[in-house]
Amino acid sequence: QVQVVESGGGLVRPGDSLRLSCAVSGRTGSRYFMAWFRQAPGKEREFVAAFNWGVDRYGPSVKGRFTISRGDAINTVHLQMNSLRPEDTAVYYCAADERPYEYYSHNSYDFWGQGTQVTVSS
Repeated sequence: QVQVVESGGGLVRPGDSLRLSCAVSGRTGSRYFMAWFRQAPGKEREFVAAFNWGVDRYGPSVKGRFTISRGDAINTVHLQMNSLRPEDTAVYYCAADERPYEYYSHNSYDFWGQGTQVTVSS
């Protein structure tokens, strides 16, 4: 049973920073490609960030402000979010797959966390 667990969401003011973390567990010896997506109310799930064969990739609305990084433990990633804006408000999801065919497509990932709420408001 593969489990994906996110942490680190919260309520912040515009311009603030926040760091999300994600860990995948369940299959000993498996390594996963991991990505972040987000979904705001009434909108489709949006690609945020991922590693694609060692290169970090970002959605256009977060590029230059967000940074994805690997954790010290295997199958862990972080998302550092700087200069947050009200339009960044969404539920942020961590996704994992052993071989996603399109890193930016939510349909490529088999395993998902429950999501963590990020709210940016003054």
